[in-house]
Amino acid sequence: MKDEVILLDYWSSAYAMRVRIALAEKEVDYECREENLLDKSSFLLQSNPVHKKIPVLIHNGKPICESLVIVSYIDEVWHDKSPLLPSDPHQKSQALFWADYIDKKIYSMARRILWEKGEDQEIAKRELIEGLKMMEGELGNKRYFGGESVGFVDVALVPITCWFYTMETYGHFSSEAECPKLVSWAKRCVDERESIAKTLPHPQKLYDYYTDMLRRFGPK
Repeated sequence: MKDEVILLDYWSSAYAMRVRIALAEKEVDYECREENLLDKSSFLLQSNPVHKKIPVLIHNGKPICESLVIVSYIDEVWHDKSPLLPSDPHQKSQALFWADYIDKKIYSMARRILWEKGEDQEIAKRELIEGLKMMEGELGNKRYFGGESVGFVDVALVPITCWFYTMETYGHFSSEAECPKLVSWAKRCVDERESIAKTLPHPQKLYDYYTDMLRRFGPK
């Protein structure tokens, strides 16, 4: 019997982009259901009653929540194609460590840059750049964080890069000036991986979306 796979997501969510990239890497057929985040469906609220947010993957009727957990699940279930996590226990632990670091340092600071002002925004900007430089050090001279192929850390980090233009414009800094190696890696991901190129929205589209959200819901 064919697997039933449903993804509850929203187009601009970097967290949901992770899941779409992983599913594309594994060539998994799925139904995408975009949520209205201002009026969440009962299906979403039932599927993720704790956090009540996207993304949620429903596999044969069973929900899996939180983007990194979902990507790990996808890698384990569809293990015969494009492995994302290393099989070596230590290497796997390192990939999970860096993915957790990305959530706590990179994604957290990105949100603060976009929604805070003044000194709070400046602090977030400094911490974001510090985190991105740390990721450059981890990348080193490798083609991808996963080595010669896209891996778990690449999938965890690359979605936020399509938000760089918006963060730079409102935060008044340059990712390329601060972290040129990481920006080159992000471009390489888009140029070489169809799964990523087809998932990440155009930066201008995200900028326009954020500008509209700021006008409607931001500080007055």
